[in-house]
Amino acid sequence: MTGLVVRVLVLAAASSFGVLHRRRSGRTRVRGRDDGERLDAARLGGGLGERATLVQFSSAFCAPCRATRRVLGEVAVMVPGVAHIEIDAEEHLDLVRELDILKTPTVLVLDAAGRVVRRATGRPRRADVIAALGEAV
Repeated sequence: MTGLVVRVLVLAAASSFGVLHRRRSGRTRVRGRDDGERLDAARLGGGLGERATLVQFSSAFCAPCRATRRVLGEVAVMVPGVAHIEIDAEEHLDLVRELDILKTPTVLVLDAAGRVVRRATGRPRRADVIAALGEAV
């Protein structure tokens, strides 16, 4: 009987963690640490957008990074003045450490001046990215 109770508790805890992780993955959020941080075209390896820039940190083994690349590319085409820059996290470890990138894909939304206004980890939803761009403009 004790074994059954332990199994049920472990299953409940694992299910709760899975649901919470899935709900948070891809959601954009504001992080206080990013306030005031500016990134320029030289550090990013590409030009900033006139209105906003979507910066994606990816890695070679990351399956969700391909889907994220597609979503951000579509948004950059749909919204005028928005640029999409993809950065290989393995090749830019100094920038990854400086910006506290813990997993891929991580997307930073920059305003026209290069300030980080939003951050998302995991595969973002198109609607969330478009809403985050509203704050960057």
